[in-house]
Amino acid sequence: MSALTQVDYLVIGGGPAGLQAGYFLEKNGRDYLIVERSDTPGSFFTRFPRHRTLISSNKVHTGWSDPEMRLRVDWNSLLSDDGPLFTAYSPRYFPPADDMVRYLADFARTQGLRIRLDTRITRVTRPADGLFTTTDQNGNVIRARRIIVATGVSRPYVPAIEGVEEAERYDTVTVDPADFTDQRVLVIGRGNSAFETADNLIETAAVIHVAGPGSLKLAWRTHFVGHLRAVNNNFLDTYQLKSQNAVLDGDILRIARQPDGTYVVSVRFARVEEVVKDIPYDRVILATGFRFDASIFDDDCRPDLVVKDRFPQLTSAWESVNVPDLYFAGTITQSLDFKKSTSGFIHGFRYGVKALSRILERRYHDRDWPHTDLPATADAVGDAIVARVNRTSALWQLFGFLGDAVLLGTDGGARYCEEVPVAHLHEAAARGEFGDLAGYFAVTLEYGADHDQVDPFDVTVTRTPQRDTGGLDARYLHPVVRQFLPDGTGKPVAEHHLTENLENEWDDPDVHVGPLASFLAPRLSAGDGLPAGGASAAPRP
Repeated sequence: MSALTQVDYLVIGGGPAGLQAGYFLEKNGRDYLIVERSDTPGSFFTRFPRHRTLISSNKVHTGWSDPEMRLRVDWNSLLSDDGPLFTAYSPRYFPPADDMVRYLADFARTQGLRIRLDTRITRVTRPADGLFTTTDQNGNVIRARRIIVATGVSRPYVPAIEGVEEAERYDTVTVDPADFTDQRVLVIGRGNSAFETADNLIETAAVIHVAGPGSLKLAWRTHFVGHLRAVNNNFLDTYQLKSQNAVLDGDILRIARQPDGTYVVSVRFARVEEVVKDIPYDRVILATGFRFDASIFDDDCRPDLVVKDRFPQLTSAWESVNVPDLYFAGTITQSLDFKKSTSGFIHGFRYGVKALSRILERRYHDRDWPHTDLPATADAVGDAIVARVNRTSALWQLFGFLGDAVLLGTDGGARYCEEVPVAHLHEAAARGEFGDLAGYFAVTLEYGADHDQVDPFDVTVTRTPQRDTGGLDARYLHPVVRQFLPDGTGKPVAEHHLTENLENEWDDPDVHVGPLASFLAPRLSAGDGLPAGGASAAPRP
């Protein structure tokens, strides 16, 4: 006999994002339920990564006692007032995936989260009464006013290649290197899963090729941690130092299975004159990533998708653009900062979920965004900014995406709001959701323009000053303060960059504090939130 449950918030998925959402719902005293398809939270990590080592940093020893600063280098812990923290589960910088499974189960238990295990949602509809209706594999029904989807990317992304169904897949192929002894192997894909797979076969396979379109991007250069990480790029040595392996830059046109079980793969190279080359292989492995599975949604509430239908299309509030009250959390929210910041990873989306909880509290429960009142003076505002950028982990991790906001009211007061999504800040300010504003400042941590075009290890490259940074080279992470009018355009009327620092300490009175005060003083003394000289004043460093 089926059971019926009704809640205000249903969280679908009991992985890191779902547990993080549940934590804030629990903390705020909301009526919610988390459902998880498996018998343990975080079941994704019981299978992935296939080679059982996480590549998210777990830096236990930092020299810092401040828990906020320690989160800058702790990429696995969820946010909470009283733990637990992942750093207590493993001393390894790249820890075993099984430790993540233990940690997430303990987090759910110690935080008292309301989670229903072994509950796989098979259908989501939205009848005329407006409530979402979900059905699990046993026919049990859960109705909810709002849904937060935190299911991750669970379906393999299969590119449109002729014969691709003949390839083995990353999620199912054997991981025993002995099974590839003396074989020629092609790995299709250019990400960490592809190179993790290739690296695992170096000692046994005769020839390994890793193939895909576009230029190979290295995380240490682009600062996007989803690009190839150093821990997985040992394979590049075997290529460039002539050990039979290679990276093929080009498009895979077709995969043809031969009568003897081997393959012939047609590759169109990007950097040579020959148009197409047919290459023989014993094994072909598809490691092209994963996508969001929207198949559980009926047409009346199916979310639109973007980025080759891999992710839901979202507003700046993590809400579906076409289904009101349907929200998303976790790695499936990375369409908002795709390959730019860190929403696809725990150390990024944990802050996104925190901001989402504040948006939900304001929208549905009449609670203002938490803030601190400040005198609208250069000293007070400048001191608050300096204190925050020298300590915050949220702006550090979700660089350029989350920002602190200094809101200038029409009454002459100032409010300091922490960790607001920058795009949402502009839209909410224009709609008056932050009250009557004369203007506002957004404070972010960012890498400079074209930072990914410079080899940071090449000492022959001249470090030239960047535009709009006050004559300093600001390609590395540094604080940026921009002034805006509440017009919804998101175009700054002025901006100031604090000089980068090797230790990421931006508190020198002459180098950081003084120039910031000089930037703020005329813009605050004007008293109307406008730059000195009026709204038409040009941006200046």
